[in-house]
Amino acid sequence: MLDQTLRTKIDPYLDRIATKVIPWGITPNQITGFGFLLGLTSMAAISFDMMHLALALFLGNRICDGLDGSLARQKEPSAAGAYLDIVFDFIIYAGLVFAFAIRDPEVAQIAAFAIFSFVGSGSSFLAMAIFAHQYPMANTNETRKGFHYLAGLTEGFETMLFIVIILLIPSWFQGLGLIFGILCWITTVQRVSMSYRHLRSADHG
Repeated sequence: MLDQTLRTKIDPYLDRIATKVIPWGITPNQITGFGFLLGLTSMAAISFDMMHLALALFLGNRICDGLDGSLARQKEPSAAGAYLDIVFDFIIYAGLVFAFAIRDPEVAQIAAFAIFSFVGSGSSFLAMAIFAHQYPMANTNETRKGFHYLAGLTEGFETMLFIVIILLIPSWFQGLGLIFGILCWITTVQRVSMSYRHLRSADHG
């Protein structure tokens, strides 16, 4: 919901950092891979109830997620890099929630519901991305992410905020997990409805 607005404010800073990184010879994919490693380590930290360390590692993961794209745009955007960006994001978001279930099996049902909800919101925009080049929609963004991003109620920022809060206050996991999961399903319904109507109109256009 807020991704596009926040991106216009944050990206200039990331672009300046990327400009300083270019002379070091670091590639966007290396940053993507390092960020993924930070995310995996954050999952392990959650499992061992090291929540402050997990938060620091997760924030590092998010910085890398923005920096790799800024660096790629200044060098040469890569379809392979954008692909890794998508896959690694989904693995980390779901994995962090899964780690809460490992840390405390009593929250496993809510963790399962949250991951179930991630699948709905994620698949609803990835499925539309398949058709986006042939049937472009006004409510998509490709310029900063490297792929068509269908807007919705819960996007990257909202997911990040959810994870930051539950890392700061783990006792809120069950309540926030339920609320966030419901919001993800509202997003799924929005995206499916919007995409289906758009594609159906294109089919009969």
